[in-house]
Amino acid sequence: MLQKLRILNYAIIDELTISFSKKLNIITGETGAGKSILMGALDLVLGKRADTAILKEKDKKCIVEATFVVKNNEAIQLFFVENDLDKEEEILIRREIAANGKSRSFVNDTPVNLSQLKELTANLVDLHRQFDTQEIGSENFQREVMDALADNALLLAQLKTVYGKYSTVKNELEALHVQQTNADKEADYNKFLLEEFTEINLKENELEDLDTEIKFLSNAENIKMQLGAVYGFLSGGEEPVVQNLKSFSQKLSGLKEFHTAIEDLQKRLISAQLEIQDVADELERIDDEIVYDAERINAVNERVSAGYKLLKKHGVINTAQLLEIQETLQQKLDAVFNITNAIEKADKESKKLFDEATVLAVKINANRVAQVKPFVLKVNDLLTQVGMPNAQIKIAINSVALSANGTDEINFLFDANKTNRFEPLHKVASGGELSRLMLSVKSLVAKKLELPVLIFDEIDTGISGEAAKQVGFIMKELSGSHQLIAITHQPQIAAKANAHYFVYKQIVKDTIQTSVRLLNEDERIVAIAQMLSGEKPTAAALENAKEMMN
Repeated sequence: MLQKLRILNYAIIDELTISFSKKLNIITGETGAGKSILMGALDLVLGKRADTAILKEKDKKCIVEATFVVKNNEAIQLFFVENDLDKEEEILIRREIAANGKSRSFVNDTPVNLSQLKELTANLVDLHRQFDTQEIGSENFQREVMDALADNALLLAQLKTVYGKYSTVKNELEALHVQQTNADKEADYNKFLLEEFTEINLKENELEDLDTEIKFLSNAENIKMQLGAVYGFLSGGEEPVVQNLKSFSQKLSGLKEFHTAIEDLQKRLISAQLEIQDVADELERIDDEIVYDAERINAVNERVSAGYKLLKKHGVINTAQLLEIQETLQQKLDAVFNITNAIEKADKESKKLFDEATVLAVKINANRVAQVKPFVLKVNDLLTQVGMPNAQIKIAINSVALSANGTDEINFLFDANKTNRFEPLHKVASGGELSRLMLSVKSLVAKKLELPVLIFDEIDTGISGEAAKQVGFIMKELSGSHQLIAITHQPQIAAKANAHYFVYKQIVKDTIQTSVRLLNEDERIVAIAQMLSGEKPTAAALENAKEMMN
């Protein structure tokens, strides 16, 4: 229940505190007295956005505090656990709007963001306003009503999860089909290109190596001639360098005893002789290996030519780049195969999830259908009670494509005059009829929900007399299990209050302020009599007021 509402520096409210009854709380007052201001302040606690225009004194912040007492509400307990907040039986919600327009929200003095505040208060308060009656004509509201009556919350949560996975897989599957279509268009051409690469079968750096080889083979005779000349100078001929170095070494050997440096020089000559001999032997080996091979030259030229054609075709300059293109082509062709496998896997998963979601949707549908007949009977009875004996509703449930809400399209159809011609609510129901229908529906749904506080802001617009009296009875009955707060202009409804609050304006220090006071028994009689007959109620109006209250 909403135990207390405290408002500071809001609109024309300087400071105001209201303590509410656990049952039926009625708020009345003249038009323009500030009843809507109270609801506006409450809106801040419920998470509505605000700006500095609401500040009574622009240099001070606005504060609205609401104290709720809640017991055994699973949704609220879960909220506190999920948001790591300390759960207490008494919940203090505070909203502050600073002079610079910045807003802060607190739950039991712990800061929370606006989305958290809305999530919490959605489980604490159901606020219904005069113009919210149009909501009853919306498909979402009608579906939510049937689901509340059918206890579908758990099944819907499961369906939402499964359908969410199904939608994700379905989107992935569609994307894969697009990829496959695009890949298939290129596959034949890529396959042709890859066959060219496969046919030539290039190795790493092959074209560069072949370039080097062809230059070598083309100059083989000249290379052999030059190598032979160098070899002959070093190791062959009449006076080879190696033989001369050996002779010089021998000559130095006879002089070692005459100078200490000669022995070292002799060793260096021997070392040079051995090194040059080794060079000469290597030159001879290379010379023996070089053979002019016309066939090999032709073969290399043909392969280089084929390689150069690929270089030119693909606009690259070396073998490494060609091999990269070959790898890319192979990857694209592999991707076509991989996409096919991925499509098969996603298609299988999509069908599995669709079947799971369908099973849940069938259960949800069965629960909804089971509630149609008893719900229609109860609502029609209530419509008779609130002065609409000829009005009837009918519920049509039609099959539609599977969604997160199931496979049902739910429509509340209305017949105001027993014509058996049922039409959608928004087409045929008047404002007063919608108000009474909404109250009838909410009085049934509220019994199935854990909402501890129901607030009706002038929901009784468009009704009077016996209908208003019956609306008062319904509210009174509903307040046995829920706290109700109702703003009304109907004396028949005000007479049913457990606590009656009167909103009025007064001048304080040359400024107009809105105030609220809880009426005692005598004040209630006068207030209700004024609602019946005007500012100066007659004796008959006073007696009528007493009778209504009794």
